[in-house]
Amino acid sequence: MTDNSEEIFPVVDEDGQVVGKATRGECHGGSMLLHPVVHLHLFNSRGELYLQKRPEWKDIKPGKWDTAVGGHVDYGEEVTDALRREVREELGVVDFMPEKLIQYLFESSRERELVNVFRTTYDGAVTPSDETDGGRFWSIAEIREALGKGVFTPNFEQEFLRLQF
Repeated sequence: MTDNSEEIFPVVDEDGQVVGKATRGECHGGSMLLHPVVHLHLFNSRGELYLQKRPEWKDIKPGKWDTAVGGHVDYGEEVTDALRREVREELGVVDFMPEKLIQYLFESSRERELVNVFRTTYDGAVTPSDETDGGRFWSIAEIREALGKGVFTPNFEQEFLRLQF
């Protein structure tokens, strides 16, 4: 399995307004075209945070632990629709109530993303898809202990610290 480098993403300004479109390959290839993504932090009622493990075939940060759900908004798709689609695809979860936390700009050496961050509390079944290498619930203390040790994606670490869970 590999990412589809021809998938079409919207290109947006810093307010999230669509100003064009580009392929995944262009957006992840150093062009620094700003494209929107969604993240969901999925907590259980014990306050543990579910994290997914990125598969080795991913084009960015393979094998690292990351936000429960992270995915791109497709061209022509609304952010909330993308969130529900990605949660269904990656975790098999359909019955949840998202709460929007923040929107921020993330920049790495090869891409720029406008990140739309949501959270939910959910105690139902989580069924990770083959888009991930599985996942599990982590205590906040366990996450804090592993920060800075190469366990997580840099994006997750920065977001976790920004949100101060």
